[in-house]
Amino acid sequence: MTDGERLQKRAFDLAGAGLGLAVLWPVIAVCWAVARRDTGASGFFRQTRIGQFGQPFEVIKIRTMRSSDGPTITTADDPRITPTGTFLRRWKLDELPQLWNILRGEMSFVGPRPDVPGYLDRLEGEARRVMSLRPGITGPATLKYRDEEALLASQADPVAFNDRTIWPDKVRINLAYLDDWSLAEDIRYIVRTLRP
Repeated sequence: MTDGERLQKRAFDLAGAGLGLAVLWPVIAVCWAVARRDTGASGFFRQTRIGQFGQPFEVIKIRTMRSSDGPTITTADDPRITPTGTFLRRWKLDELPQLWNILRGEMSFVGPRPDVPGYLDRLEGEARRVMSLRPGITGPATLKYRDEEALLASQADPVAFNDRTIWPDKVRINLAYLDDWSLAEDIRYIVRTLRP
């Protein structure tokens, strides 16, 4: 990805996030209120994730779990997820507050999903090029593994399966995305994400 392409991507992110927040803030407010009622905690969930160049930042999402204690890998049958949280996750409404992360320059619409410490920050060699990308709400790896929680739930050891199979494949996919980036492809990924 060239410097000019990075500027083009950032301009698209700024315009899209600004418009998205202006239009969707009532939806975010309703989701926040419902999550606050269902979980008995703040309607917003904040967690440290690893961002561009390995810098930590605080991601903001709608809270979908009663407790954030436990493994960082979430499966479809995770008992911590509330019934409303299942709905919010299904329709990706829990991701909407990340428009603020995009506006702040911590994320992009399209890119690798922002991971907890212990994954992106431990990449070595050629794979470290992935860190030059801002994390995204969606992307080619996210779309390939859009049923990741159900896939993990079917495994005897979800964490080991993620670490040995899913995570290395995501790195490979995101390196290809970095090398072949285009704004048209970003728009296609966003459209595919919005399809039910």
